[in-house]
Amino acid sequence: MKYLIWLFRIALGGLFIFSGIVKANDPLGLTYKMNEIFEIWGWSSMANYSEALSIAMIAFEIIGGVAVIVGNSFRLFISLMLMMNIFYTFLTYYALTSGKVKECGCFGDCIKLSNSATFYKDVALTAINLFLWIFRYRVFPIFNTAKYNAYIVGAATLFAFGSMWFTLHYLPVHDCLPYKIGNNIWEKMQPAPNAEPAVYSTILTYEKNGVKKDFTSEEFNKEKIWEDKAWKYDTSISTLVKEAVGQPEIPKDFALNDMKDDDKTEDVLTAKGYTFLWIVRDPASANLKDMERLKNIISKSTTMNVKFYVLCSAGVDLCKTYQEVWGMKDVTFYTLDGVVSKTAMRSNPGLMLLNDGTVVNKWSYMNYPKDIVLDNGKLNCK
Repeated sequence: MKYLIWLFRIALGGLFIFSGIVKANDPLGLTYKMNEIFEIWGWSSMANYSEALSIAMIAFEIIGGVAVIVGNSFRLFISLMLMMNIFYTFLTYYALTSGKVKECGCFGDCIKLSNSATFYKDVALTAINLFLWIFRYRVFPIFNTAKYNAYIVGAATLFAFGSMWFTLHYLPVHDCLPYKIGNNIWEKMQPAPNAEPAVYSTILTYEKNGVKKDFTSEEFNKEKIWEDKAWKYDTSISTLVKEAVGQPEIPKDFALNDMKDDDKTEDVLTAKGYTFLWIVRDPASANLKDMERLKNIISKSTTMNVKFYVLCSAGVDLCKTYQEVWGMKDVTFYTLDGVVSKTAMRSNPGLMLLNDGTVVNKWSYMNYPKDIVLDNGKLNCK
């Protein structure tokens, strides 16, 4: 029994640590996933707390995982972990059966799992967690000296919050999104020659005279249910029948429009040479740290014939206002959808450098280049 308990401690704690570290690489990814779920549930007001909840959840996964292995305050952490696992299992079951959540994001954007795989994983973890909770009085700390165990958990706490502070203020250490360095944005927006859309089977539930009945999409249209006002909509469940093939990694929502609302996406993304894109997700809350560095880059870009554009996620009138406030009257502004902006650049704002449409570098507002030099056709950012 002792060895089985140890095996389960390492398995449960290790997976929690791994899950936390992967998500700590990009806490905003979990934040946006929470916002998506809150919106589905009609809890839009909870979006105000989603970033704090994301940070707390990720930190607990790392700290709790270490505490379970070390055995520090084991009874407390295994009880909290059991509650979290039960919640995860409920959430993944909801995602699996409702068809409203495409992917739960339990390992962030770097490791994709289907909803079914995620659910069965959580069922297994809950079972392991429950076993350890039942035998919680038979688990003892690694070290007899309590402070040593506390030091290890304390180090895990510093690592958890420190790593998230870094990735929130700079950028993810490992970028798993379609706009990562090395990707050509325009090419990623094109479907493959053999592209096929995903196929879903939808069951619509309607109620009439207190009796509920399920209809397939074909039956619903054939019987023209909408013409009978006695039928009242209840629920609908969509099940994936066939995965999409060859679909673009970047949606057509990545659209750049000028101040006259003309589409300039292809012009910008297929332009030869270097192009700077300063992406501002929310002008009102944008961190304007090191604006002097940015304006130096703008000035140098003009003399080197390097293109510099501002992608502003706001209405045209508001973009024009900020263009004037920021002293960028001579800089070309384009509008970009705010949701797309969140994926293209995790910091607000952030700078992206393209070369022939391929992303060659990205910077957050914390570390814009001090200087840029064009040497034999190659742009060096220092």
